[in-house]
Amino acid sequence: KIRKERGRLIILKALAEQTNGTLDSSVLEEVMPVFAIRETRQWVHEQLEYLAELNAVRLTRAGTVMVATLKVAGRRHLDRDEILLGVTRPSEPGA
Repeated sequence: KIRKERGRLIILKALAEQTNGTLDSSVLEEVMPVFAIRETRQWVHEQLEYLAELNAVRLTRAGTVMVATLKVAGRRHLDRDEILLGVTRPSEPGA
């Protein structure tokens, strides 16, 4: 459970770092090991689908990958203005 919640936060942060707020699941799959999460693309897809259910990301399928774009609810979670259940809360700024 904690691994999934942390992985979802990592996904939101990775999306927020992009100029257009968008990444595909193959890139996200490569990002996860940097944070000691080694999972399959299917696992990443499951986390993206969960975030889409929360209206935190918009998903588009492109062949075997999913393209995720950060939405307002995801940004508000990162800014600590809103809480998304099932997603680790970001650290306090400067903490």
